[in-house]
Amino acid sequence: MPTAYAIPFTPEATPAIAPRALLRAWDAARDAATAALEGPPRAFRFRSAARDAPALDLLLEDRDACCWAEALDRRIGLDHAEGMATLLRLLALLEVMGRVSWLRGHFDIGREGTVLHPELLRAAATQPLDGAARFDEEGLRRRLARPRLPHRPSPSAAGALTA
Repeated sequence: MPTAYAIPFTPEATPAIAPRALLRAWDAARDAATAALEGPPRAFRFRSAARDAPALDLLLEDRDACCWAEALDRRIGLDHAEGMATLLRLLALLEVMGRVSWLRGHFDIGREGTVLHPELLRAAATQPLDGAARFDEEGLRRRLARPRLPHRPSPSAAGALTA
């Protein structure tokens, strides 16, 4: 029987988390996988957007995903919104990395581990999830295609432009 969770928000309202929290979750999941940690299946019921709308139910049965969920449950707990948001964002990040080929330039998986581009990590920590608790490919593409401005130079710097 799966461990069941009533999630107090819709997938689209999954709270943002700090990028470093997502990176710690990634590391915890990697360590758990290396240790072959096993976790139970987990059932998630998201709050519906409207009273008359059906709730979204997700069942996590994949062995690797159950391992990662167990690791996060032990490390940060899944009994509060931040813990659940961290798990959902980690699962969505892993799913989109496997699904979207153009993202491959934003991470590298090698023998020494995985390197995540800081912009991908920031986007995964804050970008809204869709109604299926996944990242929207086009939303990520727009977010990651936007150039970020460097730190604002001091007004006294030669040739500095200020807004």
